[in-house]
Amino acid sequence: MTDVRQAPVHALLTDGRTVRIRRADYRDRDAVRRLYEEMSPENLRQRFFTVGRASAAQAADRVAGAGPARPGYCALAAEHAERLVGLAEYEVVPPGTTAEISLAVAEGWHHRGVATLLVEHLADAARRAGVTVFTADTLSDNHELRTVFRDLGLHVLPHHDGPETSWTVHLTEDEGYLSAVDTRAGTADVVSLRPLLQPRSVAVIGAGRKPGSLGRAILRNISRGSYQGRVFAVHPEVSSVSGVHAYPSVAALPEVPDLAVIAVPAPAVPQVAEECGKAGVRALLVVSAGLDRHQAAGLTGACRRYDMRLAGPECLGLSNTEESVRLDATFAANHPSPGTAGVAVQSGGVGIALLDGLSRLGIGVSSFASLGDKYDVSGNDMLQWWESDGRTEMALLHLESFGNPRAFSRTARRVSPRIPVLTVDTGRSETGRRTAPPAMTRQALFTQAGITATRSMAELLDVAALLHAQPLPSGTKVAVVSNTAGGGVLAADACADMGLSVPRLGTNLIDELLALLPAGATATNPVDTTAAVSEKQLRACVERLAAHGAVDAVLVSLVPTAVAAATGDDLVRALTTASGPLPRPVVAVLPAQAARVDLLDARSEGRIPSYCDAQDAARALAHAAARSRWLSQPPFSVPVLADVETQRARDLVASFLDENPEGGWLDPRATATLLGCYGVPQLPWAWARDEDEAVAAAQRLMGGDGRVVMKAHWPGLLHKSEQHAVHLDLRNAAQVRAAHRDLVARFGDRLTGVVIQPLAERGTEWFAGVEQDEVFGPLVAFGLGGTATELLDDRTARLAPLTDHDVRELITSPRTTPLLFGYAGSPTADVEALEQLLHRLSRMACDVPQLARAELNPVLSGPQGVSVLDVRVRLEPRRAHGPYLRRLR
Repeated sequence: MTDVRQAPVHALLTDGRTVRIRRADYRDRDAVRRLYEEMSPENLRQRFFTVGRASAAQAADRVAGAGPARPGYCALAAEHAERLVGLAEYEVVPPGTTAEISLAVAEGWHHRGVATLLVEHLADAARRAGVTVFTADTLSDNHELRTVFRDLGLHVLPHHDGPETSWTVHLTEDEGYLSAVDTRAGTADVVSLRPLLQPRSVAVIGAGRKPGSLGRAILRNISRGSYQGRVFAVHPEVSSVSGVHAYPSVAALPEVPDLAVIAVPAPAVPQVAEECGKAGVRALLVVSAGLDRHQAAGLTGACRRYDMRLAGPECLGLSNTEESVRLDATFAANHPSPGTAGVAVQSGGVGIALLDGLSRLGIGVSSFASLGDKYDVSGNDMLQWWESDGRTEMALLHLESFGNPRAFSRTARRVSPRIPVLTVDTGRSETGRRTAPPAMTRQALFTQAGITATRSMAELLDVAALLHAQPLPSGTKVAVVSNTAGGGVLAADACADMGLSVPRLGTNLIDELLALLPAGATATNPVDTTAAVSEKQLRACVERLAAHGAVDAVLVSLVPTAVAAATGDDLVRALTTASGPLPRPVVAVLPAQAARVDLLDARSEGRIPSYCDAQDAARALAHAAARSRWLSQPPFSVPVLADVETQRARDLVASFLDENPEGGWLDPRATATLLGCYGVPQLPWAWARDEDEAVAAAQRLMGGDGRVVMKAHWPGLLHKSEQHAVHLDLRNAAQVRAAHRDLVARFGDRLTGVVIQPLAERGTEWFAGVEQDEVFGPLVAFGLGGTATELLDDRTARLAPLTDHDVRELITSPRTTPLLFGYAGSPTADVEALEQLLHRLSRMACDVPQLARAELNPVLSGPQGVSVLDVRVRLEPRRAHGPYLRRLR
């Protein structure tokens, strides 16, 4: 049994406190004894089935013996303020996939989630060591432990036998378990964020006497922004700052503030954070910039020791417009308007632009967090806050990096159905890519999580205005209405550019519209109302289209005309004075308006978004239609695969890395074995070390009139076609010998052997692959294969594990997807077999984190199934860790 080491991590309890979880060893002997000696007799009885304390000494000795010399045993300690508050242990029993566990929680630390958190981490360590089942024996009246087991989310079987209960806990990390972990993480996260986002009192440390200091600006915004709690200033030399009473130190404050704003020079930040922690402050907002590595470590260390959450450093600040809070702890020039948009950014400049834009549009902000360097609080934290605050109806994010992308993706996927999540897809340029994740990786994350990804701040506000004010379209069909023919054509072209359709309207609907409009109008779509249209006629036309099922949205393009001016008609007003809420979204294009996007107040419930350019309006509608399509998907799941040999695959990988500590490319035989562990279909093949073996292998594979292919191999050979290291269509022994001699003559001692395969039947060539990202985890890609794959770059990707929906999208997203369904005479593919292939690749990537890269190219698809013709697999040493394991950054 491999001894799987786990680096110390910090995690949140249900009361918002922070514990450190680490491996326990011989140095913990005395701490473990104290843990049990301080227990009440009842807790000792529940732990050891007796009130005697002899077992405590045995438990301490058992932990002291942990280490590599004792395989099959693992002990995890939870500590708070250097005190041991919980202990979890497992010991493997033969044959090696089952382990007995025990738990202990310190007196006074029950009902805070210590035991559950330890079991989660212990289960993660056990899975990585090959353990699949935990067992435990408890007294039947141990209600606390019974609750722990039953609330885990794992498959738990109790067996009652008189005064004792035996528990069997299956460690499969399925969706039910992950959802239970999500719920626990969200509860703890929200509790821990309250002092940061709903503080009852705030102290500003570093509010200088100079008008230009950041601390002074924040203090002024807090005191002038109608903050409902108490506010203090900390300054060693003055008695007041900006009219706020100042105290010489944090310790001198008349009460311990929930939140401390730190705006001191970088070298002083760690000491100030330490003082705040010792005083009992629960949250820090650090706007100071320029912290070096040691100062950063001092700041985060203080936060972890003293249970403080941290926003920043180097950030604009934070705000909560909630009526009972009204906190503006930013140095922005204007107070954010109250509203329903939650905003999280890293860049202060982006934050100011978003706050101003949302205020101008009348959307406003529920809460705002500038995360800066994101030492602690992240976009994932803010999503969980908005999910539970009861005020936020839309989330806007501008994040340059992701701390735990897979956890973020799960949170966003859970939040997105109720709250639209919008972001800017940064890092598309060469310069931007230096600080942002790869584009394909980001797009996979956004697509799977249901996040609306825009390309600019302006586009973000365009979409926010539409989603805030109008219902979602149920499809992509748009009716275009304009009072000029040219305006209608431009709008229709814009819709087509954005993937929307402008369908011809039915005869009956055309007749209805013509009856409403002035003479000379046309109503095929675009609807040209002519410049003579009146306010009343336009209103009736738009209302009829929005109520009709022929289209999913209405885009109205209007330009000022002398005709309307002469009659006193206000065509814009026609859009805002409908008799009631319209069932389908209506957007306006007003080239004469000054702002790129605006929201027009309507007489009925709702507002009308108006854009100065038809491209912006159509793009916003396309984003709204994409969100509607994502919401309409059936529930997704990760299928259970049969005939998977995970442990065999891991053993193969471990053996290879033992011999190749730096990693490397697998040879054809090891590659085939690895793929075989996951049931990936491969074309029959044989390995030959010399000419005679090649001939014998070819004769076996040729059968009757068959033909074979010969491929050269040596370590590091990646692109066989480019090296001319492949011979096709070999029909007999003489041709096989000639081909082998040619490879030997050209490649000499580099050649370690050849692969012989039957010549594949006709089919469409595809690419399927895996790439392991250090931050995002495994990414599964699919697209056109063969020699054109690099040239055309027609691939899409999704993050593993793949759901059934992810796989369908992978297959249908490439531009060349029609080739799967018989386009231009191509053979129709067995799509179900292709889906299975991608699911099996996904499972392999998740099971084997050392799988740095796998390229299956080409994958031949046809009516009878799929077959992999060529594979490259690279392994690299990499420590496995649970991406959904609860831990702080």
